[in-house]
Amino acid sequence: MSDLQIGLISAGVLIILLVLVFNWWQDQRVRRQMQSKLPEAESDPLMGQLGGTAPVRKEPTVRIADSLKSSQDDVQVDEVDPTCEAVIDISFNNPVQGGELSQVLQSCLRNLSKPIRFFAITEEGNHHTRLAESEQYVSMQLAILLANRTGPLSDIEWSSLWSAAQNVAQHFDASLEGPEQHLVVQQAQQLDALCAGLDAVVSLVVRLEGPVNVQRVLNTLGEAGFLSYGRQMAWLADSGIPRFTVLFDGQAVEDVQSASVERLDLVLDVPNSPMDTQAFSRMASVGRDLAARLGGQLLDEQGRVFSEQSDQQIDEQLYTMYQQLEEAGFVAGESRTARVFA
Repeated sequence: MSDLQIGLISAGVLIILLVLVFNWWQDQRVRRQMQSKLPEAESDPLMGQLGGTAPVRKEPTVRIADSLKSSQDDVQVDEVDPTCEAVIDISFNNPVQGGELSQVLQSCLRNLSKPIRFFAITEEGNHHTRLAESEQYVSMQLAILLANRTGPLSDIEWSSLWSAAQNVAQHFDASLEGPEQHLVVQQAQQLDALCAGLDAVVSLVVRLEGPVNVQRVLNTLGEAGFLSYGRQMAWLADSGIPRFTVLFDGQAVEDVQSASVERLDLVLDVPNSPMDTQAFSRMASVGRDLAARLGGQLLDEQGRVFSEQSDQQIDEQLYTMYQQLEEAGFVAGESRTARVFA
């Protein structure tokens, strides 16, 4: 091999390395810019019900440590939801210190999949949804969600919670009471079937003519009225609840790794958005505006150009679903509904 060939090969390898380094630097720069616009949430979204602030829904987790501990000022008043939760009652023979109870619960409930809420009763009869280390408790309830979008509570999941509750009771020499397993599973399946008939998520696609710089898209979304909401960007109602959210090439904004985007998905999650007579047409109008600003087309879920003539008809269909949700006891956009439609 001649010196010229070796030189050409070396130059080619060097150029490829330079391109790779440049692409890596570009991606890192865009990610830093995005993170500066979309800061991470300060609290665990799922466990917001147990004492966090401004809950943002995510898939179920059991960050027991974050959800149990509290200061005296953070205790909340709430109650079990018998329609959506199965409950195990634990009665302590002697008052239990909150700090010790918290540690035992963290150890025993570590591997449960369905969301759990905690309700503890103090010696004075106060009802708390978070544990204060210095407080003493005479009883507590473990309330596990019967169904959500991952499906109904299974017999294995209920058995796991029952075994965990038995371990807690054994540690504190406490008594245990709860419903029969077959009744819990039956109720979970009924709730799951009910909610499956009330659930709807609709979307529109803004297909761009080619790759568009992510920073330009972020700026355009801000100009169009979108705000950061957890890991996403959303069009918010006056109540602060998203009317609809936007995905970048199918991903939440904070999960985007590339420096450009070719597709925006506008997603309207009916049970988790406020009731609105113009829910769909509002989203479609914003989609058309984004398409005009970024140079693209508004498409339906099947990839067809979407006509404005369909807006009113879909509005009416969605409003009927909002009403059906409310009649079933699930007010769209409220925390109770969010627990089940998560």
